[in-house]
Amino acid sequence: MMPRRPSTATDTPPPVVAPSGPVVHVVDDDASFLRAISRRLEAAGFQVAAFDSAEAFLTRRSDLPGCAVLDLRMPGAGGLELQEALSRSKEPLPVIFLTGHGDVSSSVRAMKRGAVDFLTKPVDGDELVEAVRRAIAVDAQVRAQRRTVRDLRARYERLTPRERQVFALVARGLANKQIAAELGTSERTVKAHRAQVMEKTGATSVADLALAAERLGQAAEP
Repeated sequence: MMPRRPSTATDTPPPVVAPSGPVVHVVDDDASFLRAISRRLEAAGFQVAAFDSAEAFLTRRSDLPGCAVLDLRMPGAGGLELQEALSRSKEPLPVIFLTGHGDVSSSVRAMKRGAVDFLTKPVDGDELVEAVRRAIAVDAQVRAQRRTVRDLRARYERLTPRERQVFALVARGLANKQIAAELGTSERTVKAHRAQVMEKTGATSVADLALAAERLGQAAEP
């Protein structure tokens, strides 16, 4: 029996490193095309995750920022169906479509649903890279907006029921005296509630509160 070789640092598998930036998710059932597109995007500096079917993508995708580059027609679920599934997810991704079949109706449907671009195969590499850059920028902007709304909602949840009533009325532009009459309370009490609303929401003006109400979609009724 051969003696067991002592383990060395090289025997330990390298740790899995999570992507540090946006990921371009490419979904296409054509293996050679998938490899070619992935290499082109990687050469442009993007991190790429490649999938050979919509089902594989939906099973393995993460909520990492980035975008999705989808083949329009694939066995099973196609690009349009995948776009619809993505729109219902917690963190939707901007979509770029690739197709070898010029289909005006599909293009119109895709763009109406918010697709960033609709490119025809064989796709120009520079055109694809530019589309991916736009899609990633869109994703960053939308994610920032969602973070803002989540933060506002968390702050709003800290308000008492009465403070929420005051919040809605202040956002409508009512003065303390009008709010007091509306709620059947004293102006002094309204001032106290209003101060708590401003502190808890982080607002510094009525305009801030009105913008917060708009972003939260709160009804203007108390």
